[in-house]
Amino acid sequence: MALRGPLARLLRAQPHTALQLRRRAHSVALVGAPLSRGQKRRGVDHGPATLRAAGLVERLAGLGCQVHDFGDLNFTQVPNDELYNNLVLYPRSVGLATQMLADAVSRAVAAGHRCVTLGGDHSLALGSVSGHARQRPHLGVVWVDAHADINTPLTTQSGSLHGQPLSFLLRELQDKVPQLPGFSWLKPCLSASDIVYIGLRDVDPAEYYILKNFDIQYFSMRDIDHLGIQKVMERTFEQLMGRRQRPIHLSFDIDAFDPSLAPATGTPVLGGLTYREGMYITEEIHNTGMLSAVDMAEVNPLLGASQEAVKATARLAVDVIATCFGQTREGAHIAFDELPTPSSPDESDSEEQVRI
Repeated sequence: MALRGPLARLLRAQPHTALQLRRRAHSVALVGAPLSRGQKRRGVDHGPATLRAAGLVERLAGLGCQVHDFGDLNFTQVPNDELYNNLVLYPRSVGLATQMLADAVSRAVAAGHRCVTLGGDHSLALGSVSGHARQRPHLGVVWVDAHADINTPLTTQSGSLHGQPLSFLLRELQDKVPQLPGFSWLKPCLSASDIVYIGLRDVDPAEYYILKNFDIQYFSMRDIDHLGIQKVMERTFEQLMGRRQRPIHLSFDIDAFDPSLAPATGTPVLGGLTYREGMYITEEIHNTGMLSAVDMAEVNPLLGASQEAVKATARLAVDVIATCFGQTREGAHIAFDELPTPSSPDESDSEEQVRI
């Protein structure tokens, strides 16, 4: 089977390895991360259960994946979890929860699984990326989101840690990020060149400064309108894999989609990805053969205006994950090696003569 899409040119030098990765049956670990203390709205901790109820496990199994569902992590809420700097919310609770998640993701990747973290708010990436990097230190991150999530505790306006995870993970910002209580375990594991954003359209002033001054590759919705999603993915892979193949960590916030498609989320922003753009992103990442871990964040079933809105958001999230593991818009087909042939023509003629 030949590789398709924009990465084909980049992988011609090592086609055998890439094809081997794509043909191997996916062993997928699901880790539920019902994390909600990284933001202020109730309900996002029900995200993992909502995704399972939408048929995620069955969808992946139908694609031929070996699914290992490890259930949800049991996060402890730290009592008297005081604000940091009179602003940052629940640092000890988020720090402890993401440390647990980092350990779980590290174990799953070490066991040979491709790890899917089901959120939960996007502060979960503190744990999922850190745990992944323990086993795959040269990973690259594709961050699909309406927001940059790279404020520091000293620049945040909301105090919510779901808007800050990448500042803790980035080596270049190490001297700009204070030591939060509960975060002593966390060490930066990414460089600015290891990250590509797709779908940005709500970026705070300090975040814009960081993106520009540290030369972080990003594609806003305006860039997607201008270039088209195919060119965006070509440039994404050139940035992350132009010099060498490396594992990919896809961190996907459901609010990257337009709110008309994904209404049940906490921070919707108009003008987001279309269904086709979102599926193209994940199809092309799958086609690299290098996807190693996925986050699905910010599905909040308490924020849909109706039950149908919640179901539509959950179905969309399941489509994103399934496409990461081989679902295509041509259909998810079982192996079909050859067409059947009719029985002997002579027998058919004889039977027809008898019938007549």
